[in-house]
Amino acid sequence: MCGIVAVSAHRNVVDIIVHGLQTLEYRGYDSAGIAIISGNEIAIRKQAGKLSQLKQELIEHPVSGHVGIGHTRWATHGEPTSANAHPHDSNNAIAVVHNGIIENYRPLRDKLVAAGYVFKSETDTETLVHLIHYYQAQGKDFSAASHQAIGELEGAYAVAITCMSDPDRIIAARKGSPLVVGLGDNENYVASDVQALINETDQFYYLEEGDVVEITQHSCEIYDHAGQPVERPLKTVNLSSDALSKDGFAHYMLKEIHEQPTAVANTIAGRLYNDQVCKYFIDEPIADILKKVKNIHIIACGTSYHAGLVARYWLEAITQIPTQVEIASEYRYRKPVVPDDTLFLTISQSGETADSLAALRFAKTAGYLSTFAVCNVANSSLDRETDVCFLTHAGPEIGVASTKALTTQLTVLALLTLKLAEIKGVDPAVRTNLAKQLRTLPGIINQSLMLNDQIEVIARQIVRRDHALFLGRGVHYPIALEGALKLKEISYIHAEGYPAGELKHGPLALVDENMPVIAVCPNDELLEKLESNIEEVRARGGELYAFVDHKSKHGLANRVNHLIELEASGSFTSPIVFNVPLQLLSYHVAVLRGTDVDQPRNLAKSVTVE
Repeated sequence: MCGIVAVSAHRNVVDIIVHGLQTLEYRGYDSAGIAIISGNEIAIRKQAGKLSQLKQELIEHPVSGHVGIGHTRWATHGEPTSANAHPHDSNNAIAVVHNGIIENYRPLRDKLVAAGYVFKSETDTETLVHLIHYYQAQGKDFSAASHQAIGELEGAYAVAITCMSDPDRIIAARKGSPLVVGLGDNENYVASDVQALINETDQFYYLEEGDVVEITQHSCEIYDHAGQPVERPLKTVNLSSDALSKDGFAHYMLKEIHEQPTAVANTIAGRLYNDQVCKYFIDEPIADILKKVKNIHIIACGTSYHAGLVARYWLEAITQIPTQVEIASEYRYRKPVVPDDTLFLTISQSGETADSLAALRFAKTAGYLSTFAVCNVANSSLDRETDVCFLTHAGPEIGVASTKALTTQLTVLALLTLKLAEIKGVDPAVRTNLAKQLRTLPGIINQSLMLNDQIEVIARQIVRRDHALFLGRGVHYPIALEGALKLKEISYIHAEGYPAGELKHGPLALVDENMPVIAVCPNDELLEKLESNIEEVRARGGELYAFVDHKSKHGLANRVNHLIELEASGSFTSPIVFNVPLQLLSYHVAVLRGTDVDQPRNLAKSVTVE
């Protein structure tokens, strides 16, 4: 959500900033703008809408300069208008861009209004830029005024600031919202994500909570939350700009769906050998922690929460470890009971999800045995702050609707389940069978992608509907939840996922000839019961679509409107496999409806504020 790019350089920075903002479009936004120190003014150009609107503004009113800040905004305080778009300035002396929410902006604003400041927007951000100007007016220099103003902020934020009185310097800070510093050749940068700067540098500092950084063309100074100079480790990021392209696909989402066989193979590589979990995945110190585990609490949001729900079925059925799964935004505001020897496990694609990070920070004080995480982004806040982080190897995921991130999360959770099964002394023959299923998973996923044309036919039927119901049982119930989430995210069709056994407890009232019902039908011990639930839908005239394991002896061929058969590998990995055609279904429905597949309305890729 939102994106920041700031540059101090020996050359015109406008194109660097605009290109950087373009790479951050996937995060979600509804306005964009830049502020460039140009001669004797701060030249601000900003527009509501997509980045193309800002580009047109820059063609009609060009600007150039060696120092500037840019922003893509996802509206929180104030509607997505040009007036509310960032950057915001104070008397054309200071300009600010800001991600996050300043929670105490009202009393600060009242103080500034009383001091004579006039606000031009509805945003909380404008409070900060006037506050810095206020302290400069009292005789403080740009650095001192900025540090003092930032120190008064409450909430979550990442900010970048530029100033006419110190025109080569950019000051930036982070608290609860990610920010990185890039080092170049006679130029330095700040951005929300390394992806924004990967064309310019591969050398990065990852700012920590409370850090403030000051960059010029030739210098970079970092201060901790107490205002003391501090050194942060310099990281080399090996990320090709090709990884951020669509590579010939119509949308990032479709590309990422098709990348899943490779992503799973990369996630397994070096972690599974000879149908056993390698010591490189779980070393002895981590294994010693796992030997003590008596309970597991899994905390996550959105799609990652669904991954956690699948893992609960695996962990309890295979290892007999009691497992709870909770939504992070609920968990962080209640008072959970933490039994002895309980492992805390959080899951996040970005590693910057605000609620998941808050839950982790609480967990570190709540008496858990240890904190583990599953994450796709190395050096993210989650990676740095948890005791143990298992990185997935999905590669950059640009589409807002998560696909390969979920698949690789489930792959890592399956590996973790296998290791716990080994530690708990589960029958070696059982473990070997599970490991073989995981080893063959990339090829099985690749086969499921070949169902694309059949799924597109189904999509043409569902596209005419306003509602949809997804059904699953057991470990496939979370997959029904995920299928419904994907459809509503990108096609804007109202969709719900339900455990099929709950039909008679309410949802059946919705079923008629206009209600498509999508059933996930694996070859497991619950198949007969699921068939009975399907009969309940059929008796009410529901429009039935069944995804079925081709090896199962089902009786659905003549009882559903459309039947899609797939190779589901085995009962352990079948939730992962069944999820893939549901991703394709949502994708094709969205394309047919003409929605913005990669950047659905009102949504952001990384939810870094509450």
